[in-house]
This record gives sequence, C-alpha cells and structure tokens, in this order.
Amino acid sequence: MENVKLVRLTEIERSELIELMNNQTVRRQMPLFNGEFSASDYEKFITSKEQLWAKYGYGPWAFVVGNRFAGWGGLQPEQGEADLALVLHPDFWGLGKQLFKIIIRKAFTEMALNSITVLFPPTRSNVSALFRLGFQKDSELIINDHRFIRYRLLKPINQVRQIN
Repeated sequence: MENVKLVRLTEIERSELIELMNNQTVRRQMPLFNGEFSASDYEKFITSKEQLWAKYGYGPWAFVVGNRFAGWGGLQPEQGEADLALVLHPDFWGLGKQLFKIIIRKAFTEMALNSITVLFPPTRSNVSALFRLGFQKDSELIINDHRFIRYRLLKPINQVRQIN
C-alpha cells in the first residue's frame, strides 16, 4: 500500500491540477466540465472548493502519493448531501479503493455522517463496483442540465468491521 497524503487543493501546483482536469481520459468521466480547463477555471475551481471548507468545514482534498499529485476528491456538499468524488489521474486508478476507505472512515467516524452519496451520469452503466461497496440506488437529479443517478452508502452498523 502506497503512502497517501490528503492535503488541501491549494497545496498543489496549478499546472498539475490543470493538466489533470484537461486529461481526455479523465474528462470522459466528468460531464459537467466542457471545453478547456484554463488558468481562469482553476482560480474559480479553487475558490469554490475553499468556500466549501469555510462554510461547511469539509470539502475535497488533493491526493498525494509519494511526492506525486494523484488527483483530487473526497466529500463535498451537493444538494444537502455529503457527496463523494474521486478524480484520479489514470496512472493512479488502482488506488481508488484505498482512497475510498480513507474517505469513508473520515465520513463515518470523524464527521459522524449517517450516509454519503455518489453521483454518476447514466452513461456510467457499469456500477457493479458501487453495489459491491454497499451503495444502493437512491434517486435521479439534474445538475446544470445534466442528469445524474444518486447512489447512497449508509453508515455501517459495525463500522470497524465494514470499513477496515
């Protein structure tokens, strides 16, 4: 298992985040991002994510593996829910489950949440991994004219056994 650090997005070089957000393989999984992710988009993105931290006390982190920026994600408020996002560079896609475990441990212990959600566009038809992790289909919603399916993971009754 690699050494993973969760740091604020502001600790990552601007160019690294811009490169990730413009990676075509990554972009296919992010229907809300259109066009080039520019320096101006970076500033708006960072500002909005820092505002989440200020208002709610939580928001997304940057994931650093060794000394490399691997991606960003974590929990952020989305329509009244703590929504999970993982945006990883393809070189780090194998770390998704490890990061998921770190995030849900924080969600269900430190943050004392009763559930978390994840939003997938309907085009992401292979959701079997979500079901294996314990998520259940919850509802459908529209965000910025895009349809999403919301899946929910309830806090495990026996957290230690379920999360570890």
